[in-house]
Amino acid sequence: QVQLVESGGGLVQAGGSTRLSCVASGRTSAIKAMGWYRQAPGAQRELVATMTTSGIIKDADSVKGRFTISRDKVGNTRYLQMNSLKPEDTAVYYCHANTWYDVEVWGQGTQVTVSS
Repeated sequence: QVQLVESGGGLVQAGGSTRLSCVASGRTSAIKAMGWYRQAPGAQRELVATMTTSGIIKDADSVKGRFTISRDKVGNTRYLQMNSLKPEDTAVYYCHANTWYDVEVWGQGTQVTVSS
């Protein structure tokens, strides 16, 4: 089993920055991609950015040039650096992992609120 624990987030002013972290534990060798989704009130959960174990990144058009996904040297941690934040970035951000045995794992979510 894989477990994901997120940290970071909180209240940020528009134009500001914050960073989210997600640490994977357990059967981390089973992870093939790991990243972030978000869900705003009344909206569907959407992809923010994800990175495969080989370093391939996929991110949403709405965050390109503002958000950056990265990882630590071991590869079990993903960071999401969020710059130039906008009120529409307000959401619960979830860490997500895809595994080689086609099971998806989700973190508990962390709230990011951007005030105007």
